[in-house]
Amino acid sequence: MRVYLVGAGPGDPELITLKGINALKKADVIIYDNLANEEILNHGINAKKIYVGKKAGEHYKKQEEINEILIKEGKDNENIVRLKGGDPFVFGRGGEEILSLIENNIPFEIIPGISSAIGIPTRLGLPITHRGISTSFTIITGHEDPKKKHKQVKWDYTADTLIILMGIGNIKENTKEIMKYRREDTPVCVIENGTLKNEKIILKTLKDIGDEKINTPAILIVGEVIDIYKKIKSNSK
Repeated sequence: MRVYLVGAGPGDPELITLKGINALKKADVIIYDNLANEEILNHGINAKKIYVGKKAGEHYKKQEEINEILIKEGKDNENIVRLKGGDPFVFGRGGEEILSLIENNIPFEIIPGISSAIGIPTRLGLPITHRGISTSFTIITGHEDPKKKHKQVKWDYTADTLIILMGIGNIKENTKEIMKYRREDTPVCVIENGTLKNEKIILKTLKDIGDEKINTPAILIVGEVIDIYKKIKSNSK
C-alpha cells in the first residue's frame, strides 16, 4: 500500500506533471479536492473517486475527516492518490496529511505540482522577479485560520513582489493593511481562474482594487513587476 500526495497544478489539466499522471493511472482510489481540475481524473480511469473539496465558507469535509479517509483507504487499497490543487505543500495542508499517514504507518510518496502562486503569473507572462525591479517575492495566505490565537500575517513584508492566495474575501481589509507599508498607487494584478479558458485579468492599484467585483478562485499580485507585465502584454501578438 502507498499513498501518493500529488499536486494537480494551477488549473490547466495539461500542467500536471508526468509523474503525477503515472500515479493516477495506477490508482485504485483518487481522493481529490475542489481546485483539482476534474479533467485530470480521466487519467485514473479505473479508480474509485472520492471528493473532499473545500471552498471558502463551504467545507464539504473537515481536515480531520479527510485524514481519516486517507487512513482508511490507505489501509484497504494498494495505490491511493491524494490529488490537491497547485502544490500539496503551498497552503494545501499536505504536511498535516503526511503526519497523519506517518502516525498510522502508511507509506507515502510526495509528487510536487506547479503552485498557482508561480504557475499562473508565469503562464500569463507576468515575471514575479525581474532584474533591477524585483529580487524577491513572498507568498502569503489572505485568509488565516480564524481559530488562531495570534495572527502571523502582519503585512509588513519587505519582498519586492507579494503573491496573495485565498485573499479575495478579505481583499479590502488586506489591501488597507498593505498600504500601511506600500504606496497606495502600487500596481496590483488579480487573476481569476488562472490558466483556464475563462481566465480574467484585472489591473488596478492597491487603492482601488478593493472596489472591483472579483470572482474566486483568484490570486492577487502586488508590486512593480506588474508594469513589466503591462509592457509584455502590450507587445504580445
